[in-house]
Order: sequence, then C-alpha cells, then structure tokens
Amino acid sequence: MTPHSLTLLAGLALSGLTLAAPASAADADKAGGYPLQKARLSGGAGSVEQFDHNAYSLPLDNLAMTKRLDFSVGNSFFRNPWVVAPSSTTARDGLGPLFNTNSCQGCHLKDGRGHPPEGDETPIALFLRLSLPADRGDEKTLRQLGVVPVPSYGRQLQTAAIPGAEPEGKLVIEHEPREVALEGGETVTLQAPRYRIDNPAYEGLPEDLETSPRLAPTMVGLGLLSAVPEDDLLAAADPDDADGDGISGRVNHVWDERRQKTVVGRFGWKAGEPSVEQQSMHAFAGDMGLTSSLAPATDCAAAQSCDEFESGGEPEVSDKIADFITFYAESLAVPMRRNMGDEAVAQGAKQFNRLGCAACHTPRQQTADDASRAALAGQTIWPYTDLLIHDMGEGLADNRAEFEASGQEWRTPPLWGIGLAQTVNPRARFLHDGRARTLQEAVLWHGGEAENAREQYRQLPKDKRQSVLRFLESL
Repeated sequence: MTPHSLTLLAGLALSGLTLAAPASAADADKAGGYPLQKARLSGGAGSVEQFDHNAYSLPLDNLAMTKRLDFSVGNSFFRNPWVVAPSSTTARDGLGPLFNTNSCQGCHLKDGRGHPPEGDETPIALFLRLSLPADRGDEKTLRQLGVVPVPSYGRQLQTAAIPGAEPEGKLVIEHEPREVALEGGETVTLQAPRYRIDNPAYEGLPEDLETSPRLAPTMVGLGLLSAVPEDDLLAAADPDDADGDGISGRVNHVWDERRQKTVVGRFGWKAGEPSVEQQSMHAFAGDMGLTSSLAPATDCAAAQSCDEFESGGEPEVSDKIADFITFYAESLAVPMRRNMGDEAVAQGAKQFNRLGCAACHTPRQQTADDASRAALAGQTIWPYTDLLIHDMGEGLADNRAEFEASGQEWRTPPLWGIGLAQTVNPRARFLHDGRARTLQEAVLWHGGEAENAREQYRQLPKDKRQSVLRFLESL
C-alpha cells in the first residue's frame, strides 16, 4: 500500500466518523477516536467563530497580542488603494502604469473569492494569464518563470492603465450553455466560458497565444498551508497511480525567488508559487504594476515603454510593507465548522467519502512542530486539500502549462470556509475562472481523475445530492 493510500484511508476515516452525529452521550465528545470539538476547529487553535460578511477577515485566534498590530498594519496596506506617482501618499504610490486593480482588496473582496464580470463590467477579480508554447522558450526562462512570456504583453493581460498609458486590451467573455441531466429528471445548465481579447493595444497577438483565466481565491488559512511539511506532500503524491485508484496527484516543482532554486509549489491555481510572500509580490507586480525586492520587474514589456512614467520608488513596495502584507496574508484565520450535528451534514460527509472526493480533497493535515511562527506550529487542520495537482479533464482545461503542471492539471483547492463564500461576497463564484455559480455546478464540472466521482454524484437520488451540498456548506 502506497503512502498516498495510507493518507487517504486516514483522511476518510477521520472525515466520515468525525462528522457523524454522536450515537450517545458517551461518545458525544469524540468521533472516530478524534475529539469532535477539534474537528470543528478547521484551522486548529487559530480558528474563529465568525460567520457573517467578515468571516474571512479576522486574525488567527491564537495570534500573540504583540503581533496584532502587525496584522492591522498589513490589513491597511491590503485594503487601501495604491495611487499614481508622484503623490503625497509616498508609501502607496507607483501604481501601474498598466494594471488590473489598484488594491489587493479589489480582487479579494473582504479577503474572499472574487467574481467574474457581468455585462460590460471591466474584469477586476478575474484576469487572463498569457504565454507562448513552451517550445518557444529557453531552459532558463522555463525553469524560472514556468511559462514563456508574450512579447509586448508579458504574462498577464492588463485591462486598466493610468492616465497617459493605454490598457493592453479588453477581455471579453461569452458563455455556451451545457445541459447536465441528474437522477430523478432534474437538469442543470452549466455555463462554458469562452475568452477573447478585443482592441489589443500593441503588436498583433500571436496565433499560438496561450491563455488562462484566473479568479481571485479566498485568503484564509494560507499560513497554515505553508506550514504543512513538504515531506507530507511528497509522501501523499502518487504520480504513477501505483495504488490503482485512478488518482495520480503530483507536486509541481517551481522556482523560489528567495532561495534561488527549484522547490515544491503549493499556492496558486496550479501550485505555481512556493510561498505566500512570493505569491503576494508577484500579485503586486502583475496585478498592480508595483515593484518589490522579490519581484523587481513588473509585467510591463519593453515595447510598452513603462519606464517613461514616474516611479513610486525603488522598489515601490518597500521591504517593510512587503513583510506586513505577507504577515497579514499568513495570519488570516479559518472560520469554524458549522452545523456538525445536523443529520444531513453527517450523511453528506459519508457520501463525500463514498464518492471518492476525499482522494484529492484530503480532510486533515498537520502543520510542522518547527514552523517559522508559533501560531502556525503543531496544528491539526482540516483544509480538505492535498495541495497536489491533478488532471481535471478537458472540460476544465486551459491548455496552458505552468512549470510541471499540464494544461489539464489544477491544484486541489482547499474547501475550508467554502460554505461562507457567498455570505462574504454574494457575487462570489467557484472554480478557477468563476464559471460555477453554485457548489453543485462546481461538482458537475469535475472531470479527468474526478470523472468517476462526478458521475456517481450525478446518479445519486436528489436527497443524497442535497446532503453532499449541505456538507460542503458546513465547511
């Protein structure tokens, strides 16, 4: 039996039994040998009891009081807009000249999921990654960037610009309906998005252009995920499906700017980033056109003459501000589980396991005892992710590789807090590009390694499908 199998079996046992309603007063405080109260604490000791529109915006409950000021300072830089240089607001100037949004909050509304545009809205929380086929790049570029940038456009379409500059183009989204039949006669209409770029501002876009839409994800629990030992991820990987369960999770090996070497990736939709710090600084560079020590160049190509515009400093995001932002992003708490005694939730947990969903959405992880920060160390957490990349089939494919992740592979997104996504942002959507308006639509888009689980879900009686959704809403 492979390490992947052992991890999965442990996760299934803990998930199914922990969520089941207690059979008697004698076992009311335990389930499957694991304390029920601790299983309620999705984010370990740092979990918070907050279930309204601020559910994603609180600091870790076990964060030392001496560190809460740092959290608040990071929060201010996360929420407040950056402005065009020169400005009297010298700590937050240097925006652009090309960008997608002027604040972190602009994409991660109240630290939660973004939403795709509707009608003629300019996309903010949804952006389009760009690249050329890998065979058009050199070894160093592919090793350090993971993709081949597009001349005159870089690696991301910037749809906004400061005065005097011109946006790179307009992102247009169209939808094609797809009908899916469910057991019992119910039909669900999925929306298959199609993307194009209108009014390109620079040289004609190449015919072999590769694109990948990306929606801003929820921010909670990032520090805890960073503290899961790398050895655990490697042990859970089963790239050759040695156990024959049809699940072949892999790690994505990516470039670490801080350590100047290739390491295991764990953040981003394709696990293309190794750390919260690098993910954050690359977002500053790509989404807001702001430089930092870790990302000293923005996504502006030479042909776009961005150096003709005033800079906000060298770098524009100071090391001190970068540290505050990283600390804030690593310290956002996970909301506690809800409705764990509800029979429908308990039944949904069992169905979740029977369908095989936990094979990728691993219920439980353990953070390292020697994690870099005390609040993150030695925590039993319930993120429902293995942090690995999986083949999700042609339906969800972007056909754009990133480091070792193929055009059909995506990292398993954490499910903790997902039941509050539309409480925090009523317009929040699901999956990497927000095509799923509901959790059920998200399930029905699964393919590839998850195709068998999806088909089993589709054939369930309606009451059992509803119990699965109730379980997901409880996370």
